[in-house]
Formats: sequence, structure tokens, C-alpha cells
Amino acid sequence: MLRFTVLVLALANAGYYAWSHGLLPIGQSTSGEEAEPQRLSQQLHPEALRILPKTGSTAPPSTDETTRPTTTPPTAPTTAPPEPVPPPSPPPPAVPVLSTPEPVVTPPVAALAAPPPKQKPDTDKADHSKPETKPDAKTAVKPEPSTVCLQAGAFDTAQADVLRKALGSLPANSWNLNSATLPGRWMVYMGRFPDLDTLNKKRNELRERNVAYDRPRIQALEPGLSLGRYSTEEAAQRALAQLGTKGVRSARVVQERTETPAFVLRLPAIAADARQRITNTLRPALAGKTLRPCSND
Repeated sequence: MLRFTVLVLALANAGYYAWSHGLLPIGQSTSGEEAEPQRLSQQLHPEALRILPKTGSTAPPSTDETTRPTTTPPTAPTTAPPEPVPPPSPPPPAVPVLSTPEPVVTPPVAALAAPPPKQKPDTDKADHSKPETKPDAKTAVKPEPSTVCLQAGAFDTAQADVLRKALGSLPANSWNLNSATLPGRWMVYMGRFPDLDTLNKKRNELRERNVAYDRPRIQALEPGLSLGRYSTEEAAQRALAQLGTKGVRSARVVQERTETPAFVLRLPAIAADARQRITNTLRPALAGKTLRPCSND
């Protein structure tokens, strides 16, 4: 019984669906009037509507399409033809505008030639914080003396004898040879070397170690090298130890000169304009020494 009821309901629904969608001719009007005439008044250009078959479809046209006339009234154009555009009017002729040149102001010649005025120093802003200093009498430049004191030395006995002969051309009271003691001197020495090749090799080694050297200037010590001269033996020994830190191994301390009597030349009052003349006269007898200002002046 339940199955029969379900089947009746399904058939009723199917029949209602077919009737409501116009699939059954039952209840439809066969007259030319439409069921909804208000939609006809809402159509826009129904004459332009054309029903075309689906692309690629080969199905024959339906019965309704074959019964309708194939003549289609002319359709109204959807867009209005474009209005003719008038040709552009030619531009007006250009009227030349004459610009009035600005007057050029030329400065007078006197203004161009005159230099700019100098600025006067502002005395109000001057720095008066520092008092004005006056030259002190002690700091004033001393006038150059008319005479100078010169000396040279020391000379040994033989050199002093040669110098006395040269001083004979000068006034007796213009010079004097003062006795002095020439102190001993010590030297850090390397040598004697057997030949010059060994001497040059030692020189290169000292250059590499940045050690200064000189000739001994004593015939008995040639060929050799002097690494420094000192007034005391203790100072020479300290210098030798310092050289040992630089890799100097073959050097030793020798006494270059013993304590000997000497003489010092003194010219107490020599005219300034006569200094050069006296120097030239005594130069051959000075044994390579020069006249210098006295140490006590």
C-alpha cells in the first residue's frame, strides 16, 4: 500500500511539472492571444530579433520556425550616422610684437676707474686687553762690538813652534799661547785588517747593522775602523758593550792619545774688519784648526 501511495505522488508531481512548463496541451489557449500580454508592450524592436540555429548543430528547424514567415522587416539603424565635422579654421595671422629694449645704464668713467674705498680700521673694536710693551733695555739689540776675541787649539809642541813663527807678523800684545793639558782619548777600534778587501767587507757588515764608523787617523792603526772616540776609558767600554748588542764582536777599546801638554792660541782683541785678513794669514799654521769665538765670552 505504501509503495502505491509513493508511486501516485511521484506521478502527480511529474504531471504538475509538465503542465506548469507547457509540456502538455491541457489547459493552454489555442487562440492567438498570449497568456501574459503585458510583456508585449515591454519589447524593444521585436522586428530586429532573429533566431539562429546553434553553431555546429545539424538539427532541423522546429515546426514553429518553419511556419513563421521568413521575411524580416528592415531593421532600424542602431546608431545615427556621424555628423559632418567642419574643417578647422585657419589660425589668425601672427602679429609681430615689438618689445621695447630696456635702457642700459652705463656708469660714468670716473666711477669705473676709481678704486673701491678702503675700509678704515675700527678703532672701537681694537684689542686693548694687552698692555703696550716697550722695548726693555736688556732686550735691546746690542751694537756689534768693534773687536772680537778668537781662539784655536789645542796644539802640541811641534805645532805650537810653527804657529809662533806665523804669529810674528802680528803685534806682540795681540796674541798669546796659553799652556794647557791635552787629556787622553780612547777609541772603539776594529783592525788592523790584512788587506783592503777585508776592510770593505767589514764596512758592509757595519752598514747592515746600522753602525757608524770612521778612519782612525793614526798611521799605526791603518787599515782599520774607528767606531767612536771618548774622553774616558769607562765611556768607551760602555759604548763597546752597546755595540755588542748589535752583533759587533771583533771590536776593542784602544787608547788613541795619552795625556800630553798642549797650547791654546788666543787673540783677545781683534778688529772686526781685520778678522778675515788674520785668518788668511794664520791658516797654513793652524794645522787644520779654525779660529772660533772665545768660549768665556
